Amino acid sequence: MFCRQILEKCGVVSRMNAVPLKLRPLGRTGLLVSPLGLGCVTFGREIDESTARIVLLRALDAGINLCDTSEAYTEGASETVLGNLIVKLGLRERLLVCTKVRDNLTRDRIRQAAEASLRRLRLDSIDLYLIHRFDPGTPLEESLEAMDGLVREGKVRHIGCSNFSAEQLGRALALQRSAGWQTFEVIQPVYNLVARTAEADLFPLCHREGIGIVSYSPLAAGFLTGKYNRDGAIPRGSRFDVKPGHQRLYFHEDAFAAVDRLRRLSRTAGLPVETLALRWAFARPVDCFLVGARSPRHIDQAVEAWQARGTRAEPLAEFP
Repeated sequence: MFCRQILEKCGVVSRMNAVPLKLRPLGRTGLLVSPLGLGCVTFGREIDESTARIVLLRALDAGINLCDTSEAYTEGASETVLGNLIVKLGLRERLLVCTKVRDNLTRDRIRQAAEASLRRLRLDSIDLYLIHRFDPGTPLEESLEAMDGLVREGKVRHIGCSNFSAEQLGRALALQRSAGWQTFEVIQPVYNLVARTAEADLFPLCHREGIGIVSYSPLAAGFLTGKYNRDGAIPRGSRFDVKPGHQRLYFHEDAFAAVDRLRRLSRTAGLPVETLALRWAFARPVDCFLVGARSPRHIDQAVEAWQARGTRAEPLAEFP
């Protein structure tokens, strides 16, 4: 009820009469998670705390209970904004919080990063703490032992990784089991209609091992909305303007050809391009899909696509 009251004060219509998202198990963590999660990369970067507050409340209003952030997002600003909102709105018991440590993954660095994240998030413990990406410069054993220590000390409830290959994840699991350390229970890969490498080896490994999958970028950082063209023109303020590094992932002919097909299907089906792209992703075997948002409208769009998955799906048959 408090979400509705605050949203109405902000001039945003509540969705409380809609059917809330149904929670489901996240791998073998024992946690129940909403099928959509709120990616907080925009907090403190593209939107300020006031707008982030409305976005977060809209997500809660829809039944979303996972917020994902990282120390890497605007040098910790995302964690700071999220932590402020959790405390100001009294949300700790209603949210699962995931954050990540990135680069130079020595024992001391991981410990210092976790403690800094706890301060910015204003939490006593982090629900999900992930290695943001594989660090070839630090022995994997050292990083894994440090992550195990955080769990044993109660600073972290569950650990995992992001952007690991199947080979890297398999190696980590083997080392953890051999040493008797806490094993990875969650992985966060990029996954969308034009970034599908996880399907070949990573997803099968996760399903065999009971690893929870929390994928990100179902709209390919906005590429699958159809607003980018081969001429390379980048709309000001768009994700590819704010984060130019995304261009190397998606600005290639195969990806543009997929968007062309989506545009044709959009006209045939009478549905927005982004809705089709989201429905494609939401039909895949993933526990939770992270959705980045700069306004409540982006939350609504994702929730509506989730609730409509499996209906009028014929146009997507050409994307197996």
